[in-house]
Amino acid sequence: MGEERKTLIDARGLAALLESRPDTVLLDVRWALGDAHGRDHYEAGHIPGAIFVDMETELSASGTPQAGRHPLPEAHDLAASARRWGINEDSTVVLYDGTGGLAAARGWWLLRHAGAADVRVLDGGVQGWEAAGHVLETGTNTAAPGNVRLGWGHMPVIDIDAAAAFPGHGILLDSRAAERYRGEVEPIDPRAGHIPGARNRPTTENLGADGHLLAPGPLAAALAGLGVQPGAGAQEVAAYCGSGVTAAHQVLALETIGVHAALYPGSWSQYSSDAARPAATGPTP
Repeated sequence: MGEERKTLIDARGLAALLESRPDTVLLDVRWALGDAHGRDHYEAGHIPGAIFVDMETELSASGTPQAGRHPLPEAHDLAASARRWGINEDSTVVLYDGTGGLAAARGWWLLRHAGAADVRVLDGGVQGWEAAGHVLETGTNTAAPGNVRLGWGHMPVIDIDAAAAFPGHGILLDSRAAERYRGEVEPIDPRAGHIPGARNRPTTENLGADGHLLAPGPLAAALAGLGVQPGAGAQEVAAYCGSGVTAAHQVLALETIGVHAALYPGSWSQYSSDAARPAATGPTP
């Protein structure tokens, strides 16, 4: 499992990387549902040298009921953003946020999907950086344009039809909070409930109390309880959430235990907008 953990880097490792590779590209993805002040948080204090990345305009296309709240950006738009962030062909990229990686993982997933070779998420985020005794800077940074050329399609993706059919042959993980999965509350999307057959694994349960991702052993044990197993012959796994953002963190967590899962980008925001699609409620798939 050690190889898969290269998707993450801790504060100590990042400090050493910045010392040896000062050209490392640091991306600050400060975003949370209901908090529109990501740039303000960045400007008030970020890891030195970091560039702010906007979830709504750079890591997503404009949302529609037909596509979901945070559809994937167009490949050429992401490539232009990556060059604007200063990413070069040989860059190491580290993304972080203030929410345990739940937002940064979206950028990680997109850059991996586009073929970037060395992309990590800072385990513990900006809080972990500060807790390790490192300083923040204020204000804003602008990068010299990079020269990276990106592609598309390097990570598995499923669409709405495949998501509906997925529980028939694989494990579909609903990454939202349990009360949303059960259909008890729905604060933002058109209908409550979950995709029939999906199993609930709130992404937040993949994090410890300190905001760090669980170690591979406990994480694998917890996911095994849902039938998720690494290795040849195991069932396929896919993940969704409300709008395809935090489900990317589920994919990242799965990568650390050797499970290469697919992402359903439209997620519940797209699925629930189609009145013809059945929805399940309650605590079971």
